[in-house]
Amino acid sequence: MVAFRGPTQVPILETFILIPGRTSKQGCGISEGKFADGYQHEITTLQVAPPDMKRLGLANGDRVRITTESGRQIDVAVAAAAGDELPPGLLFIAYGDLSSQLMDGDTHGSGMPTSKGFDVTLEKLS
Repeated sequence: MVAFRGPTQVPILETFILIPGRTSKQGCGISEGKFADGYQHEITTLQVAPPDMKRLGLANGDRVRITTESGRQIDVAVAAAAGDELPPGLLFIAYGDLSSQLMDGDTHGSGMPTSKGFDVTLEKLS
């Protein structure tokens, strides 16, 4: 993540672990269609642990840029994860177009690219 320190506003990068996956809201929303507002909101929102949101000065709806170690990037809105569902240091995004853009093509011989648990940095967009 990027936080700023001092009067010169020098960014401080932190590494997080991103866990893409399915959500129950996403599963229910599929019956309404993938282009319905509920489904789209679910797959275009990055969930962040509340302590990380507070520490980095993020509010629900703020936009951030996620960058993988290989340089793949997405810009996405954030929301605080409910309660203690997500521990500090982890980020979650529902499977969809944005999460797929972060996956590399290397399948490590399995035929399936790595889709969970990869290191990313987060930068708050203005």
